[in-house]
Amino acid sequence: MINRRSFLILSAAALAACKTGAEVLKLSGSTMGTTYNVVAIPGSARIDEKALDAAIKTALAEVNVQMSNWDADSEVSRINAASANEPMALSPALAGVLRAADDVHRASAGRFDVTVGPLIELWGFGSTGSAPHVPADTDVAEALARTGQERMLTLTGDTLTKSVSGAEIYLPAIGKGHGVDRVAEAVRGFGLTDFMVEIGGDLYASGRNASGLPWQIGIESPVAGDRALHAVADATDLGMATSGDYRNFFEDGGNRYSHIIDPATGRPILHKTVSATVLTESAMMADAWSTAMLVLGRERGMEIAEERGLAVVFIDREPGEGFTTATSSHYASLQA
Repeated sequence: MINRRSFLILSAAALAACKTGAEVLKLSGSTMGTTYNVVAIPGSARIDEKALDAAIKTALAEVNVQMSNWDADSEVSRINAASANEPMALSPALAGVLRAADDVHRASAGRFDVTVGPLIELWGFGSTGSAPHVPADTDVAEALARTGQERMLTLTGDTLTKSVSGAEIYLPAIGKGHGVDRVAEAVRGFGLTDFMVEIGGDLYASGRNASGLPWQIGIESPVAGDRALHAVADATDLGMATSGDYRNFFEDGGNRYSHIIDPATGRPILHKTVSATVLTESAMMADAWSTAMLVLGRERGMEIAEERGLAVVFIDREPGEGFTTATSSHYASLQA
């Protein structure tokens, strides 16, 4: 599950574990085309670090086997290769992810859509390795005909049916957050309550850091080629994810095209919102909602955030290379 999103959490592990006063366990590695970091404070508990490391790797391997679009033998790849009107039994984990995706899809007026794979591939941001480019209008129309979560997928319990043989499920915008939650579950299984799990910028933080303080996570300034800190958020006992349009893009004819595709148009977003950060009950939901909010843009996204009580930070690009920040009321209450 190669990471193609824009990940804007800045040095999460470093920010979270500075000024350590207690023993800290740090485990890291590679997964889903990116890296993962786990920081845990065992306190008085005696933790078998090798066993913990093995449990983390097992959880990540299971997620990849179920949800990787880059593994031809994964569960989701087998679904993508299946014919129309063929009922397919899903693993409980994948069924749960797709139910969550359905919830965000409906609540975001279709702006979060796990069937956008053909469009992502068409623009050169997908798994086939094709170079990013501006496709012909006819090709965009053809790809749009094979997308649309409500039209293409029917989920009944743990059984999925596709309405079109060419329909595909593309999960990087929710599967990575789910991976964070699976690792967090594995860490909790060792009796740990103070920890942070981060995969490619998506994270979940539990309890307190080694200094006994809330976990503080940086949100990066949305400037291509820069790694400056824009803001710091208290993410204790929350999942957190940021989506941005400026890390993964190409330029053509004086225009910039990002990897954030609007499922309604089949084209990269054009509004001035360049970054959306979401804090919510799980990393999976933060992952999905951050993508939805960036596609929606600040104006409509803020309306939905207020309606649903979501904690969201929007950063908009203004003329002259400046930025403005807007936060939902629930985000402001969490940071008070």
